[in-house]
Amino acid sequence: DQLSPDVIERIEILRAASAEFSTQSIAGTINIVLKRVVRKAQRELRVGYGKSEDASNPSASLNMSDRLDGLSYSLGASVWRYSFDRPQPFEETQTDPEGRLTQLRRTEQIDSGSPQGFNLTPRLNWTLENGDTVSWQTMASYNRNDYHGDAVTTTELGAAPMYDVRDMNSGGSFVMLRSDVNWVHNLEEGAKLDLKLGVNGTRNRGDWREFDYRLEELARDSTVLSATDERGLTSVGKYTTPWRKDHALAMGWDAGYTRREDARDESEVFPLFEREQVTNENYDATIKRLALYIQDEWNVSKQWSMYAGLRWEGLETTSEGNTFETSTNRASVFSPLAQTLYKIPDSRDQVRLALTRTFKAPSASNLIPRRFTTPNNSQTDPDYRGNPDLQPELATGIDAAYEHWWADKALLSASVSVRRIEDYTRQGLILEDGRWIQTPVNDGDALTRSLELEAKFPLSAVLADVPEIDLRASVSRNWSEVDAVPGPDNRLDQQVPLSATLGIDYKTRDGKLSTGASFAFKDGGPVRVNVEQSRYQSVRRDLDVYALWKFNPKYQLRLAASNLLRQDGVSDSRYTDEFGTLRRTSVSEGQTMARVTLESRF
Repeated sequence: DQLSPDVIERIEILRAASAEFSTQSIAGTINIVLKRVVRKAQRELRVGYGKSEDASNPSASLNMSDRLDGLSYSLGASVWRYSFDRPQPFEETQTDPEGRLTQLRRTEQIDSGSPQGFNLTPRLNWTLENGDTVSWQTMASYNRNDYHGDAVTTTELGAAPMYDVRDMNSGGSFVMLRSDVNWVHNLEEGAKLDLKLGVNGTRNRGDWREFDYRLEELARDSTVLSATDERGLTSVGKYTTPWRKDHALAMGWDAGYTRREDARDESEVFPLFEREQVTNENYDATIKRLALYIQDEWNVSKQWSMYAGLRWEGLETTSEGNTFETSTNRASVFSPLAQTLYKIPDSRDQVRLALTRTFKAPSASNLIPRRFTTPNNSQTDPDYRGNPDLQPELATGIDAAYEHWWADKALLSASVSVRRIEDYTRQGLILEDGRWIQTPVNDGDALTRSLELEAKFPLSAVLADVPEIDLRASVSRNWSEVDAVPGPDNRLDQQVPLSATLGIDYKTRDGKLSTGASFAFKDGGPVRVNVEQSRYQSVRRDLDVYALWKFNPKYQLRLAASNLLRQDGVSDSRYTDEFGTLRRTSVSEGQTMARVTLESRF
């Protein structure tokens, strides 16, 4: 969302991992390729406004590009603001082992805020006299967030919470800068050297002020000041050569260094007890990684091609702070990869097969044991903190796909995959010093399987003399099991069991009007997180429509509406033990947002 579509050359969806790209891609890789060459001067301004019952979203963007001999440039800039004011009610209940209701609390909460920000994406490209290319690209963004919330809890049965009225206020800023230089040097006999050096950094500052009341008296006055700084360096290199006949050999490296510094200062005043508590916490996390790889693409025949790759990736993570002992973990992943593609003779059909070894490394934020606290702490509303001993997840998988092109631009495809995940990361729940804490933990193995069917074709592929209508549909079914969690419903947390999409696009023959609609369905259901915890994953049904009218080559108007079905968001978490079941449910009312955008080229 920080890139304008005009600076993107293409987006590649790679279901199976390759050695060139990081094997930190258990589910696959999305590769966003930016434009390197500006073919003609272009300037475009977009101004838009979105509105729903509880939110508004004005925005504007400017994109400029031009070239002069061997130098070309592009600049993307955007600014936006999102204001909201919406209810977020929730209910808490407790039942005993016989199912009798022993507690009922209802909370009416109103959240409002106005996040805003801007993004810049400049890019320069040079083509040198010897054919080499040098490119420099930068992404910079600034976001500011202001929030206010009021929550009032009414206890209809059982004990009242620690605080029945909460007044919450927060503000914060986030700055991100990412920049890299890329040099591509052509060597003899078709060989090529591709080098990239990059830097990145983020700066996050926030303050949280909360007043908590009990029986209409101020019982807690809390102030939290937080500061997070993250800096990193990356170095990527690739050497490619046409090694032997029908072979394309590539080898290279990918190295990175990330350091994250986190500070949290909290002051709590309890007027009823005339007591004050001050907590100062400082955390640092460092991630070092190095990957080396080699791969070969081999055209065995006109119909059959093979791919073999080998990638080694090493990780070292260090976490230190003033509230825990320094922890250093080292891990390495040796990833052999193999893929094959066979094109069936006398047709455009083809079959794909891949064997992969992939992993998922923990993020710096999950390694730092900084605690995020909740005033009315419970099993369904726990504190959260990271885990400095977290290890990478490892996955061994197989992917297969069949693609049938039965007409021009008409595709039917089917794909299946199976993956075995080791050191699966799930959310654990512990009781420490009287408070419930949620933290990520490595816990055993998991197995996931998927089946996906896709179809896309123009209506002219099945009927003659019809308008320019394109149709698309897909359905995906996923199954999974987590060994360490007893069933039923012991599947991967947040995995969508069933999803489906339907879409239609229409364009008039003169090209002035384009319109379309898409429907997306995502199934949910119960998920067992651990032995005692379970939650309900909300079902989603989203219907979006759009229309684009081109007045002339310089001006066009775009209209869009999302969530026409006004699908509500449902959250339901439960904790069950020998004393009964504690349950927390909330419903976020769905709203339709309409948006109008005027686009001008000059």
